[in-house]
Amino acid sequence: MRARTVLPAVAMTAVSMVLTLAVVVMWLGAAVPWPVALVVGVGIDGGWLATLAYERRLAAQGDHNRTVTGVGWAFGLVATGVLVAHAASVGDGAAAWLAVAWLPVAAKALWLVHGLWERTALTANALGAIRGIQQEARDEAAVARARLRAEAATEETRLTAVTEAGARVARVQAKTAQTLSAAWSTLEAAREGEDTGRALTSVTHRVTPGVTPRWELPVWGPTEPVSGRALETGPALTDDALDVLVDEIRHSQAPPLSYRDMAARFRAAGHAASEVRLRAAWKRVAV
Repeated sequence: MRARTVLPAVAMTAVSMVLTLAVVVMWLGAAVPWPVALVVGVGIDGGWLATLAYERRLAAQGDHNRTVTGVGWAFGLVATGVLVAHAASVGDGAAAWLAVAWLPVAAKALWLVHGLWERTALTANALGAIRGIQQEARDEAAVARARLRAEAATEETRLTAVTEAGARVARVQAKTAQTLSAAWSTLEAAREGEDTGRALTSVTHRVTPGVTPRWELPVWGPTEPVSGRALETGPALTDDALDVLVDEIRHSQAPPLSYRDMAARFRAAGHAASEVRLRAAWKRVAV
């Protein structure tokens, strides 16, 4: 990289010095002896070369001197001025001389660029460390992107599984509700049927002789816990005694209690009777 910046500057400086010397010798050779013109051209080129060498020495030491830099630019401008003046004094070929008149200033600018490159140049170890840091940062970014993509895919899979499971549960619940609804419709139709009571009475006639209850199928609703006393066994009540107890409990509150409340209080009081006998007593008392 150093050769890419220093070689163009060296080549352009050499061409500028040769052109300056040639122009000074041709321009002043007609007015003064040519050795004098040669000395003037060499002086301009020598001063420019000396200031350039001093600038390069200071740059190698990491230093900078504005005076030396100003003198170097002054020699470059003098050389450019000489080329421009020569082009103006020449009738034919003035355009060609003007085309190369900018070379001294361009050479000085190239040395300036080379100096800037030297002040910002890094060693091979530093460049290697920088490349390593950049590669490490790229690796970490790639790993982070891969981790995020994997987490996103996992979350998507989880959400899909949860959604599908929820859909299956919803379908099962809907199917179960539909089945229960159909069963309950069948049960309700049987309960409301004209022959249901007669069929149940003929089946259970031997259980409750002399009683013709109106059988009702169960109705869904809230349940109430049975107290521990209801589970205790006691002496069996006769139908008359059961009727008296049911009537007393039923009319213990105004308006009369419903069968559910009466049955709850009957069992809470410690009395024992089967559900069939208790319901039969309720029917007899209610009628």
